[in-house]
Amino acid sequence: MTIVLDGSSLSIEKLVAIARFNEPVQLAPAALERIKVCRAMLEKKLAAKETMYGINTGIGEFSETKLTDDQVKDFQKYLIYNHAAGIGEPMPHEHVRAAMAGRINVHAHGNSGCRPEITQTFVEMLNKGVTPVVCQKGSVGACGDLAPMAQLTLLMMGEGEAFYKGERLSGAEALKRAGIPVPGLQARDGLAAINGSNVLTGMSALHIYDMERWLRQAEIAAAMSIEALLGNMRPYGPKLHELRGFKGAIASAANIMKVVEGSDLLTGKMKTKVQDAYSMRSTPQVIGAARDAIAYARSQVEIELNGVADNPIFVPEENLTLTGANFQGSPVSLPMDMAGIAVTMVSVLSERRLNRLTNPALSQGLPDFLAHEPGFYSGLMLSQYTADHLIVEQRILSAPASIQSIPAAADQEDFVSMGMNTALKNGQILENAYGVLGIEFMGAAQALDFREFTPGRGTLKAREVIRKYVKHLHVDRPLYPDHNAMMALVKSGEILDEVEKVIGR
Repeated sequence: MTIVLDGSSLSIEKLVAIARFNEPVQLAPAALERIKVCRAMLEKKLAAKETMYGINTGIGEFSETKLTDDQVKDFQKYLIYNHAAGIGEPMPHEHVRAAMAGRINVHAHGNSGCRPEITQTFVEMLNKGVTPVVCQKGSVGACGDLAPMAQLTLLMMGEGEAFYKGERLSGAEALKRAGIPVPGLQARDGLAAINGSNVLTGMSALHIYDMERWLRQAEIAAAMSIEALLGNMRPYGPKLHELRGFKGAIASAANIMKVVEGSDLLTGKMKTKVQDAYSMRSTPQVIGAARDAIAYARSQVEIELNGVADNPIFVPEENLTLTGANFQGSPVSLPMDMAGIAVTMVSVLSERRLNRLTNPALSQGLPDFLAHEPGFYSGLMLSQYTADHLIVEQRILSAPASIQSIPAAADQEDFVSMGMNTALKNGQILENAYGVLGIEFMGAAQALDFREFTPGRGTLKAREVIRKYVKHLHVDRPLYPDHNAMMALVKSGEILDEVEKVIGR
């Protein structure tokens, strides 16, 4: 279904549909009209020789340098050349597509001053599958994601590179094959294409979507482990969490209880401890805190997706030119640093439950390391090592990037958000989180196989899905294929989708 970009209604789910699932986009007719009105205003100001940053002046430290009429014509080209200064491997297609969709939505407000051809070319590139080659590194997340957005904007001049139908081509060839005219750059066009934090925001939107799905899987894994460890289920009742009042904890406890619904453990006939360890009974509070942190990050990302992130900003109805720092990435990088920390925190909790499943002193009668002949076989002993490695890496990556500013542009840009670093490391944190949770799922399924009671309906379905990819460990075997299979399974979300078919969302 075509997604209409109007500047104000772009949700994270819509962005995921565009970037990841190639849903077509359309620029709202009213938005196109706003872009035309704003461009007419800018051209009047140019004709009147009004001083405007980045249009008839230099940029950054050169903002006081006035350009001649002849220089104005060529300045945008050299601006893009100079800023296409990234480094590293190409970004995933979905990150570039997310950035393009976000930039279209900024232009849709009619405050950026570019020609409509620039915005419409972004639309055509999305719809026809032309994805610019953009290096992953180089942005400091202030004045926007200049390096990656400039590399993307090279295509507006028929330059740069792009992927098209599985081939890496010159930008000119990719546009030609797709039947997209090269719009060229005129006054303001280049800066209007790059001056916002659209790459880090697009990446963050994708990460929020994935983090939320991962947290729901973390609740399923927790429920499985708690059942396997014969947990006391009283700490997951609604009243306890309602009395404290945190929305995330209320939701998390309810989800855990949904997963174990139908379990013999809920009958009260089985012997349980009076109080379990914190890694079990504080699971709703911990996952709930992560839920609340990620919900806040979602709200900030969606504000940015629908805001005017540019400089300068033109207000045609008031004939105003505003300069400021609406490109600054801090409103996204700070909450996204917190979101990454939240994922790491829940991963640590997951590993602690894995330890209880495998540790004979803590496992409530389960075989040592979940092995059939402990001592001869080592079972899942080494699985915990792997989870520990991933968590240490997550902890290192959880150092906030939003406080790591290094001044740029001769101290004209003396505080920058480093939001691209936040986005890049959150991707790595998530990859590790898939692995950690996958190993807990594997351990919980193995442990439940030893138990002689009926688990909850959600637990049974989760174990059924796991067993499609990883068989019960009767005798020791190389575990890396199982670990990788479980990591891929968690990333796919199949466990979540199948369990929610049984218990509801």
